[in-house]
Amino acid sequence: MSERKYRQRGYQDEKPPARDRSGPPQGERKPPEPRAPGRQFQDAAGPKTPNLMAMHEVFKCARCGHKLSTPVGEADRCARCGTAVHACINCVSFDTGARWECSQPAVTARMAPKDEANNCAYFAARTTVERQTTTQVAPNTARQAFDDLFKI
Repeated sequence: MSERKYRQRGYQDEKPPARDRSGPPQGERKPPEPRAPGRQFQDAAGPKTPNLMAMHEVFKCARCGHKLSTPVGEADRCARCGTAVHACINCVSFDTGARWECSQPAVTARMAPKDEANNCAYFAARTTVERQTTTQVAPNTARQAFDDLFKI
């Protein structure tokens, strides 16, 4: 039996031929030439920060998605759909996979229905962080800019 581990043809059949050491090895490239100075991505202070959109916290109704204000009173209702705002479905602790659909361990009984107002002491409004995609513009600014286009 032969000493080779694999018997496929071409596997360690021959050693590669010795290179001619007088010139650069074949297949290797010359180092790239230095480029002309162009746009600088980094200065002495460090890398440039990207131009990111602003972020802000938003509290929305769980039923219709209407933006609501915080803090939440126990009798508050959504202006669009009329659902109670101080309810389990708008709470941070609301979890459909937890016991009694609440992640608070101190809750000892299930509150039903989840979209009705309650006086739970653990209620905290569920807010989400969203990108601020619009800018705050004065009401007449856009119209004024449009009218300025046609001034003579």
